Parts: sequence; structure tokens; C-alpha cells
Amino acid sequence: MKARIVYASMTGNDADMADILEEDLQDLGFDVETSEAEFTDASDYLSSDLCIFITYTYGEGTMTDDIADFYDQLKDLDLSGKYFAVLGSGDMMYADHFCENVFDFEKMFKQVGAKEVTKPVTIENAPNDNDIDAIDNAAKEMADQLNG
Repeated sequence: MKARIVYASMTGNDADMADILEEDLQDLGFDVETSEAEFTDASDYLSSDLCIFITYTYGEGTMTDDIADFYDQLKDLDLSGKYFAVLGSGDMMYADHFCENVFDFEKMFKQVGAKEVTKPVTIENAPNDNDIDAIDNAAKEMADQLNG
């Protein structure tokens, strides 16, 4: 199974999440390719079985340019037959908008025909031990869904 992780990271928190998930999925037998959203075209998902996006939510949920560009590319794809998962970080100080971009991408993946393999993993700021456990569990769920 081929997994493609694309992430956007302003502070490094989401890059850390991508690293953790990449290692988990490799341990579970996936062929994983990871890249930053600003250097990736959404059409790269077409050659993968599992499409993963990891994003931050900045402030009150407005997408920054790198995230918005990727989102716009994603809109034009047909990911029928593909699976997806979305993870991300946010700041509880913006409670009404906490991890809003994570859920924006979840909706978009569904609109373009992909099937969700695990509920979104959302964390506040940098991943702590509990968050790492949640990422590990999400990876196991992805593997179970795709290899089941």
C-alpha cells in the first residue's frame, strides 16, 4: 500500500506530526512518501492508496496561501477509490476555530470522492505523549482499514 503524507507547518508542530505518522505507517508496512504542501501538487495523491493531509489552523481559521493553494488544487481532483485521513494542530485560544482547517480538508476529501479511514486527529500546538498515542492509534486504524 502506498501512502502520501502532505503537510503544512508554520511552527514545526505539523512537521513533527508528519514524521511520527510516517514512521508509524512504515512500521505497518506502507510505502510512504512525505512532502510539504507548498512543494507538492495535490495531483500527487492520484498515485497513492492513502491520502493524508496534516495542517495547522492559523488564528481564526483563515487558510494561509500555501494551504489555500493546495485546497484549491484538491477541489479539482477525483479521488474515488482512494482513502484519506486528516490531522492537524491548532490553538485553543481560538476555541470557535480550533483546528477548523482540519475539518475543511476532511469535507473536501469527501467531496472529491475519497473514503475516510479514521476520524481527524487534532492537537493543541506541539504533540505531547497523549497526542503521539493518538497519532499511533490513527496509523493502526488506517492500516486495519486498508489491510483488513
